[in-house]
Amino acid sequence: MFVLTVDQIGSRSHADAVRSGIGMTLSALGDPVIEPERTAGDEFQAITPDAERALDALLALARDGGWSVGLGVGGVVDPLPMSIREATGDAFLGARTAVDRAKRKQTRSAIAAPAAASVAERCEALVDVLVALRARRSPEGWELADLLEAGMTQAAAAARLGITPQAVSRRALAADLRVDAAARAALVDLLRELDETAGRA
Repeated sequence: MFVLTVDQIGSRSHADAVRSGIGMTLSALGDPVIEPERTAGDEFQAITPDAERALDALLALARDGGWSVGLGVGGVVDPLPMSIREATGDAFLGARTAVDRAKRKQTRSAIAAPAAASVAERCEALVDVLVALRARRSPEGWELADLLEAGMTQAAAAARLGITPQAVSRRALAADLRVDAAARAALVDLLRELDETAGRA
């Protein structure tokens, strides 16, 4: 299982954004096994069995820039309760460790798996690279990335944006969209490996 513990950055000097953060997380996770919930004043948790959706949620929150995100990977105590506040297990312990570390990092993202620390470190290193890469992306690059992520072809995106297909190709290259896609695919595979390793421990 994958557990996200998410803490708002600068909550004492900014308006409460937890409801907005939960909304972003739900958009990435789809139909959750338990609804994400506020677990402290400026913090919430979410859980999913899906590595790809867990990564999507982490990346969406990192893109927003208002959150420290800890991803914990491992077992949870069955049966799952109705409220995530009552859930326990290694994945929850990992998420707590990870979010505390994320608060001290430039990328504000961290991964922990109590039963498979070395694999978690490899995953976190790749997440750091991907988050840093995306932080340099221009608004125009994000505009194209979002259209392609929604299922558009580059030709259709060019028509929507009112630019030539060649300009779309240049924009995709500048935004490192192929590098991003390859890194995400590799990370999903590693996270699945991490989940399997942690689950066997």
